[in-house]
Amino acid sequence: ANPATGTMKCIEIDDEKKLAAFYDKRISQEVDGKALGDEFEDFIFRIAGGNDKQGFPMMQGVLRGDRVRLLMSKGMTYYRPRR
Repeated sequence: ANPATGTMKCIEIDDEKKLAAFYDKRISQEVDGKALGDEFEDFIFRIAGGNDKQGFPMMQGVLRGDRVRLLMSKGMTYYRPRR
């Protein structure tokens, strides 16, 4: 993200060797751009979120490798009211 303008950019990478730098990282950790190639040498990437294989979103503060059920209330992130 660009702090001055608040814009973000999504980059898709197909090379598994380049993606290895992002494995076993947590949300808000930083990765040096050199790991992705010379065109990103001057950049630092911060992990802001993601999804698992089934599309469930990641949430910062949940320090488990598997899915858990969270007790949420109105106004919290990812809260969806049920009927």
